[in-house]
Amino acid sequence: MTGSPRLLDGKRCGDALKTEIATQAAAVKAVRGRAPHLAAVLVGNDGASKTYVEAKVKACGSVGFRSSLIRLPETITEDELLARVRSLNADPELDGFIVQLPLPAHIDADRILQAIDPKKDVDGFHPQNVGNMVLGLPGFLPATPSGICELLKFYHIETAGKHCVVVGRSNIVGTPISILLSRNAYPGNCTVTLAHSRTKDLPSITRQADILVVAIGKPGFITGDVVKEGAVVVDVGIHRIPDASKKSGFRLEGDVDHPSVRGRCSAITPVPGGVGPMTITSLLMNTLKAAR
Repeated sequence: MTGSPRLLDGKRCGDALKTEIATQAAAVKAVRGRAPHLAAVLVGNDGASKTYVEAKVKACGSVGFRSSLIRLPETITEDELLARVRSLNADPELDGFIVQLPLPAHIDADRILQAIDPKKDVDGFHPQNVGNMVLGLPGFLPATPSGICELLKFYHIETAGKHCVVVGRSNIVGTPISILLSRNAYPGNCTVTLAHSRTKDLPSITRQADILVVAIGKPGFITGDVVKEGAVVVDVGIHRIPDASKKSGFRLEGDVDHPSVRGRCSAITPVPGGVGPMTITSLLMNTLKAAR
């Protein structure tokens, strides 16, 4: 292809959606006397998790939400964390909450996530919400896949009849986005291939993708030679790569090798500033939905 691909700017899309969220949050507050309230539980001192949670708290303030950050020591036991989850479930002043992943190795994350009240599960990870998503019933959608759909919608990316290849099958991103993009809706109606680490001859699969969603967790994994010309590329990955030339000491890269892919694709999400802001926006959308 000639020229630069279209940038699917998650910050621009997120800001537009947050303006509407703020309006609706004010309406909720006017009716019931309190703003939507989101809590985030952070266990331990993982740097990336701390950054993510602080960004979510900041985003709440930007749309008029109340937010609470609950910091817990890495040494907390699984039973103690379950007790804290149950107390949040029972708090009538709280509309939704998240438990930031990953959790320390001694805690069973599935057990914790399944203990969250589905009506307060604004991350959309509870089996009840996942089941509702599969069946197309009302519930909370997982934040990152939902954010990707909102981004495709904002930029009017055509999805009906397109071949979408998803690289990575995690329960947080890969599997749910494959379900959402195959549904009879917009964005959706794609023919979806869910590829992963055991897929044979992966390049032959990715070269067929009209829409390529990459959530494999490996920096620079997808290169230009395995991307179909004119494809829409959604890069979900974000990695801190040591870089002495940067003031921070690192640079951010995605799962896609952007320099080689940009010459092939028609549109691509930047890293940072693509999928990340949309994940936070989707969390706000779910919290507003819980408040209503």
